[in-house]
Amino acid sequence: MTFSGKTVFISGASRGIGLAIAKRLAADGANIALLAKTAEPHPKLDGTLYTAAAEIEEAGGQALPIVGDVRDGEAVQAAVGAAVEQFGGIDICINNASAINLGSIDEVALKQFDLMNGIQVRGTYAVSQACLPHMKGRENPHVLTLSPPLRLEQRWLAPTPYMMAKFGMTLCALGIAEEMREIGIASNTLWPRTFIATAAVQNLLGGDKAMSEARKPEIYADAAYAVLSRPARDYTGQTLLCEDVLLESGVTDLSTYDCTPGGDLTVDIWVDEPNPPGYRPPA
Repeated sequence: MTFSGKTVFISGASRGIGLAIAKRLAADGANIALLAKTAEPHPKLDGTLYTAAAEIEEAGGQALPIVGDVRDGEAVQAAVGAAVEQFGGIDICINNASAINLGSIDEVALKQFDLMNGIQVRGTYAVSQACLPHMKGRENPHVLTLSPPLRLEQRWLAPTPYMMAKFGMTLCALGIAEEMREIGIASNTLWPRTFIATAAVQNLLGGDKAMSEARKPEIYADAAYAVLSRPARDYTGQTLLCEDVLLESGVTDLSTYDCTPGGDLTVDIWVDEPNPPGYRPPA
């Protein structure tokens, strides 16, 4: 399918994975409404909401940049209303906004806990709740939440604060899948098997070394494109991994996404291996 004329509402897409997904859909001619806080340049982060909008339009889509906080329910409702007024409805809702702090329960203060859970859980709920009424009756409507599979083995239950926030996103997405199943709105989650080269990895998870052992954001964008292309009535309620989705879609060589050709890859949290079992790149 093509996303020409489809309207996408995405949270937190000023840069990184969210922007990569937005540009991938924009290349088909999609309308992209972006809700994010970064209106002014940040000393440690590239890009703003407005530079992201410019990149989306350069890619071939129409962009509506909206400054706002996903934790503010009224701001979210107003943002969704602006997108509907400009583009006539919403076909796709992408919950991308997230905050990361890998400290333990001994280290993460309640203020930091509230920030993560406010953005991840409350934000996902608020954005989804505001978008869903405008998605009913649309052709192939999808909610896509960028969060991990629920892994309850002991090794994956820490760090407590970040685990609660990210698993909360996934639980919200799975609940939406069941509530919207009969009316044909899909809701799935998507997560990478490896680190993705983003500002968070650069600044918080290991600097240049971590970036060299990551995959490009395009792997997330291509996987999201594949998920959103699936029939909404049949493809819902799943916790998906990017690499698995791409292989199922016919991609044969995942190494094209590696930041360092032939280099080591760092496996992301809540994942056991960088590639699906049995995968071998073409010789």
